[in-house]
Amino acid sequence: MTQQEADVYKVVLNDEEQYSIWPAHRTPPDGWREDGTSGTKDECLAHIENVWQDMRPLNLRRHMGS
Repeated sequence: MTQQEADVYKVVLNDEEQYSIWPAHRTPPDGWREDGTSGTKDECLAHIENVWQDMRPLNLRRHMGS
């Protein structure tokens, strides 16, 4: 693997709609799936900041009715 490949990440999320980044060359861990976004660490974190408006887990949001 080249350094350039090591510097590419993908955005992943779990069933509770919590986001994270993961090295693009690796399969996400169990319970996590790709959201279709990849790029540099900063690009992926910017995407997460844009889309993850409510950081409460999905289960809690459902329980609270929002």
